[in-house]
Amino acid sequence: MKQSILKIESSAATSTSITRQLSAEIVAKISNEGDTVVERDLNTPLTFLSEGWIGAAFTPEDQRSAEQKEGLALSNELISELKEADVIIIGAPVYNFSVPAVLKAWVDQIARVGVTFQYTENGPVGLLQNKKAYIVVASGGILTDSPVDFAIPYLKQIMKFIGITDVEVVMAEGTAIDRDSAITKAQNSISVMSAVAA
Repeated sequence: MKQSILKIESSAATSTSITRQLSAEIVAKISNEGDTVVERDLNTPLTFLSEGWIGAAFTPEDQRSAEQKEGLALSNELISELKEADVIIIGAPVYNFSVPAVLKAWVDQIARVGVTFQYTENGPVGLLQNKKAYIVVASGGILTDSPVDFAIPYLKQIMKFIGITDVEVVMAEGTAIDRDSAITKAQNSISVMSAVAA
């Protein structure tokens, strides 16, 4: 059985991006011949939520107007990519203590009640289960045990919120101090990963 891998890139940098480099290395390490790899590059900007989007999302599907359906088309496409993926890799450089705005825009588009999560009497329950996620982080400073790390806890919570609890973080921290050492440390953690079962 072949696997589908969704790779989400949010770095504004391209050729010099550490998260893009490490995400590609994870794909090479965990994939098998014949696996499908889908890349969503958020450098192609996503639209932000609007009043019309919210109204459409909370309108029953069979009652949505043509305009509302069009307004949710991107969200549906992004969610479809998530649903079809067995493995999700999120490249998340830390910008000013948190995630890039384009990645937050992606989160807002895919976190939809009744579609990727639902509310129950016991609290929210994620609907995208039995998936594996890798969060690839690059930070100029040191995030480990830092009280100002608003990126990794946020992304792990979002994954849990939509039902993805098997989450592994690959971190290149302190890149502004010693870039090469930070990358090498992250690569060492990638080197011990196993290919997903075919």
